[in-house]
Amino acid sequence: MDEIERLAFALNHFAGLSEDDFKLSEDFWLPKDYRKGDFYNLHGTVCTYLGFIVDGVFRSYTIDEKTGEEKNVFLYSANGFVVSFKSFINQIPCDYHTQALTDASIIYIRYTDLLSLYQKSHRWEKFGRLLAQEAFNVTMSRIEGFILKSPEERYLDLIKQHPDIFNNVPLYHISSYLGIQGPSLSRIRKRISGK
Repeated sequence: MDEIERLAFALNHFAGLSEDDFKLSEDFWLPKDYRKGDFYNLHGTVCTYLGFIVDGVFRSYTIDEKTGEEKNVFLYSANGFVVSFKSFINQIPCDYHTQALTDASIIYIRYTDLLSLYQKSHRWEKFGRLLAQEAFNVTMSRIEGFILKSPEERYLDLIKQHPDIFNNVPLYHISSYLGIQGPSLSRIRKRISGK
């Protein structure tokens, strides 16, 4: 299955877009490769495209102004979307950086092209609504995870959402995402592997 076929399959699975629906968009999707460390979007810039991740892992992070410490907010991996959603939807500057944690490749669509699809097709409008719901759910899950769940439960959620993450991403990035220190992550992993 090539990249475009994977994208069409994912869009069908995510929003029920048919082959004809996808054909409306086919010319809008463009490939882009990233080297580890390249930025998808920088803090203070407007996110103008939505990416479907073919390969690789991205993170969104903030930098603590007092300490200079980077704090991972979101992780994105293969067969999912990468986007600074609030910036993308409102076309306003982004509050964080989004960066490739590995070499990565995406297929992306520009904001203006997606808007034109919304006007042409109710199914593409449905896609936009589902994308917004997914962004809301991811954000709420992150917030509720820190309020309602233990670090071990957040770790297990991470494995469900990004099963290959430990093969590709340094542990300090995972610790940052989970909101714990490295030694705590090591203890959690040891406890779980012993079960």
